[in-house]
Formats: sequence, C-alpha cells, structure tokens
Amino acid sequence: MTSFELRKQFLSFFKKNNHIVVPSSSLIPDDPSVLLTSAGMQQFKSYYTGAADPMVSPHLSMKGKPIGGVNVVSIQKSFRTSDIDEVGDESHLTFFEMMGNFSFGGYFKEEAIKYAKEFLDSIDITIDYVTVFKGDKDVPKDEESIKIWDELGFSQEKGNLKLENKEENFWGPTGSEGPCGPTTEIFVNGVEVWNIVFNEYYCGADGKLTKLKKSGIDTGMGLERLSMVSQEKKIIFETDLFKPIADAVPSSLDERVKRVCADHARSIVFLVGDGIRPSNKEAGYILRRLMRRVLVYENLYTDDGYDTLPLLKKAVEMFSEFYSEIKEDDIISVFSQEKTKFQTTLAKGLKELERVDSLDAKSAFRLYESFGLPYEIIKELGGKKAESLVQEDFDEQLDKHREISRAGQERKFGGHGLLLDTGELKAADEEELKIVTRLHTATHLLQAALREVLGNEVEQAGSDITVERTRVDFTFERRLTDEEIQAVEDLVNKAIKDNLKVEEKEMSYQDAIKTQALHFAKEKYPATVKVYSMGTFSKELCGGPHVSQTKEIGKFKIAKQESVAAGVRRIRGIIEEA
Repeated sequence: MTSFELRKQFLSFFKKNNHIVVPSSSLIPDDPSVLLTSAGMQQFKSYYTGAADPMVSPHLSMKGKPIGGVNVVSIQKSFRTSDIDEVGDESHLTFFEMMGNFSFGGYFKEEAIKYAKEFLDSIDITIDYVTVFKGDKDVPKDEESIKIWDELGFSQEKGNLKLENKEENFWGPTGSEGPCGPTTEIFVNGVEVWNIVFNEYYCGADGKLTKLKKSGIDTGMGLERLSMVSQEKKIIFETDLFKPIADAVPSSLDERVKRVCADHARSIVFLVGDGIRPSNKEAGYILRRLMRRVLVYENLYTDDGYDTLPLLKKAVEMFSEFYSEIKEDDIISVFSQEKTKFQTTLAKGLKELERVDSLDAKSAFRLYESFGLPYEIIKELGGKKAESLVQEDFDEQLDKHREISRAGQERKFGGHGLLLDTGELKAADEEELKIVTRLHTATHLLQAALREVLGNEVEQAGSDITVERTRVDFTFERRLTDEEIQAVEDLVNKAIKDNLKVEEKEMSYQDAIKTQALHFAKEKYPATVKVYSMGTFSKELCGGPHVSQTKEIGKFKIAKQESVAAGVRRIRGIIEEA
C-alpha cells in the first residue's frame, strides 16, 4: 500500500469511528518550551490539562473555529532536532509524519487498544507483540491494558506481551511540563509502529506527577515506519516516502550521503513551507544547518553530477498534494539565496581544512561546528592529516556537545549560547567549561555595559561562546567609536574588579518580568525561569552556568567590532590571562 493510501485509510478509519479530522499544526509550535513540533499531541496539549475546551475554544488548525468534539484524528508534521547528527544510518530521520488518534475524555484504554488492532487488521498488518508498563514506585502496573490485550489474544504466557519499565513504556511530557502517562506499544516485524499513551498524569516542571481531572488518549504511529512494514521494505529509505528523492542523487555516491540528502531535502521543503527562513536563531538555525550540510555535499560532488534542486523539486511533487502550504517557487528561492550566502563560508572552511597541519577529533569537530563540514568530508579531504582521525573519537566530541546542548535545551532562554538556535556555549571538557563559564558571565556584563553606554534600545541579537572568546551580536545602527569601546570595556572591568556576587533566583516568567530583569522580546521563555543578578549592574533571564563572583572572570578585553547585517553590530571579547 502506498504512503498516500495509508494516509487516506488512517483518516477514513477514524472518521468512520466518530473522530473529527484535524489538519496538522505548523512545525512552529505554540508551546514556548519546544523549538519545533515533535509530537502529534502538542497542538492538543491544552485540552488534556483542561486549560481549553475542544467544544468551544478556538483552534488554530481549524482556522480559529472550535474542534467541536472530544475525539480527533490527525497526521502531524513533526521534527526532531536531536536526530540531525544521526541521519545517514538506516533508521534516523529529522522530519516525519506522525499519525495519531486522540481523545480528551471521550474514551480510554479499551477503545484505544481495540481501534489500533482493528485498523492494523484492516490493512493486513499482523502484530508480532505488544508491550505494557510494568509499574514503579510512582505509577502502578497497567493491569487494565494487560486484561484488554489478553482478550485480543496477547499475553505473557503466549510470549506476545511483554512488561517494560518507565524508560520504555511511559511517555511525556513534551517540553518542560505537561500531560503524560503509561503507554502500550505495538511491534511489527520487530519494529515499534504504534505507541498508545494513556494521559492520566500531569508532570510539573519539578518532575512531580499529579492525576489529571480527566484522562485522555494520545497515540502516535510514524507514517514512515508504517509504510516500511506495509510495503515490506527492510529500511525506511526504501519506501515510497524516500526512494524517489534518493534516486535523484547520483548512484556513484555513498549510501549514507544519499540518505542524508534525501532526509534533509524533505525537511527543508516542510520547514520552508511553514514559513521558516534560514537564520542564526531557533528554527531558522536548524533550517540553515540542513541546507548547508547538503550544500557541502553539492560542492564536493559537483563532478559526480550531484545537485540539490532536483531533490527539492521531487519532494515538492510528492508532498504538495497533501500539504498545500508547500510551494515550489518559495522553496527554490529560499534555498538559492542561502546557497549564495554560504559559498564564502564554505570556501573558508575548506581553506581552513587545508591550513591545519593535523586533524584530531577536537579540530575536526570545530570544523564541523564553525563551517558545517561533516565528518566524512573532513576525513576524505583531510588525506594524510586525517589518518589518525576515527569516527568514534569524533562521535565522542559530538556526544559531549550534545550533553551541553541538552542541558541548555532544558533552560533555553536568555540568548547566551546554551542552544544552537541562539548561539552556543561550546566546551569539550571540564577545563574548557570553566573558561566558557567565565566568558558567559562576562557576556552578561558586556550586555549591561553596552546598554549603559549606547542606550537601553540596544538588544542582543545572538551570541556564541567558545573557549577562545565570546561573540555578541547586538542591534545598533553605526560603528562604535574608540571612546565608546573603551567606555564599555572599562565598565565591564569595573564590575569584575568590584567582585560582585552572582546571585541566582528561580521564579515564574511573569514575576521575573516584574523585577525588570533583562529579557528579549523575540525569545520564547518557559513558565519557570532563572534570573541572574550581579549587584545592581546586571540582572538578566538566563539558564547559566555562571561564576560565583565576578572577580573569577579575570581581565576582559574587546578584541574586535564589526558589522554583520544592517543595524546589527558584532563584538568579540576575550579574557586576558595574567
């Protein structure tokens, strides 16, 4: 069965069973704690908590009209940023379509499980086995689901029902807090195809679970995996959702490269379709990263005949019938503009690759981060310089970076480099982390000093902190005079010399704003935030980390200023070691 037919069958089945078809929401979520939509239930989150009523509350995907019912079905455009670096193997994706049926108190476990079994039977898919939550100290064993599955022919005795722990069979919340609950999962040919979540609890920002007033159903089944088992393919890239795109890549290229290009082409099409444009912030940064990765391949494999445009056009052809927001002219225009901008950066990256004498994992990772050069390109073009460079060491650097990014994602705000979308705090080990922490606190002082000297209309437009320097972009129309630079630098160093205590307070976002702490209008903040203060000189919403006393920073020096765009200046600052 084709993927297009599977979409139609899924929506039709649940429509016949009194579910209202709700269009996919945008990849740009309405939830400030999430960068991109990553789950089908996100657009329905408020109905589970009781904050909104599906019978009367306006719903964005329904063009502002209420859903008008408590049982719904949708196919949601979804994106997982955490899988970007894994793409190229046989299973990981960035963009995917999440099919789901949902109920906000209309039905619960019995109906949800039986609907799933009935739908899979209707498309001739046989379930291998199912899993159920085994219980723990916080949530009891899911006896009800075990009983329902037993009636349908699945049990531990037969070997087709397994009990799993919370790590495997408890889902949610999306973002820092929200609905969650135990799950039952359905496996076909050894692959998990359907996850049914029983939203019985609300998980607070502190991790505490409380019972929801009204239980709900939240299910998710990836169209890509369903297509794989339905079309009897071994991997998702052989399905009709990917193969036509991958076939536009020259056959001489490595399979990993083909998968990356096919995946990223799909993602680019959907991100641009939802109005996202390449930038150095938030979702725009994700789009830029994907575009530049395929452009590196395009540059490298030009002689093999590789061109990204045919892939994008094929993706538009495949998906625009179901997703009308996808427009070929827009996508080609946005991609072409980014290609023009990237040529200089790519040339610098390749030049830097030529310049270095040897390539270890750290230097390779910095090339990847600074210029977008993937590992395989660095290894291939590095020649003898990269002989000692191995994938495992590079991946180790990537994992360390992810740990820092993941920690930053939990505190994604303040604009100071704890996430890729706003600028990134880069540290490969504990020693480097100590240095960038000093620079991070110096960045707060720099921001305060800029506003003191240039006026309160100055707003940070991004930052990037590495072990060598801090780089701050800010809104200002002209070049700073030498006197202004010196005044800013002097103010920062005075605050350092005064050895101000760095105080951290956690509070609600609304309370934080009332304290007049510096925050940025374009940032998205979670409900609970941290405010870092240094005397009366600096007070700002941020996720940390910071030094304890400003004297720990050392002497601060502005090394360079430059223009990066109309109305945006950039300052690079360093710590001068004694």
